Amino acid sequence: MDLIILNDGLYQLIPVTTEILKDIMLVAQVNCFELCDILRIKLTTYAESINAHMMNDGSGDFYGCICN
Repeated sequence: MDLIILNDGLYQLIPVTTEILKDIMLVAQVNCFELCDILRIKLTTYAESINAHMMNDGSGDFYGCICN
């Protein structure tokens, strides 16, 4: 699974690693799209003024996920 991040007009694919998932405790089986929603909630803050989910670390805007 990769995260799609828009940064300075360029889309980047960021692989989901165990480091990203370390604070997430899953108690049931989830599919790729459900995991994408969980990561969006964990890693972003919604900016209503620009209607975008901005990454908490300042790396860009969250656009979604690609499931491999």
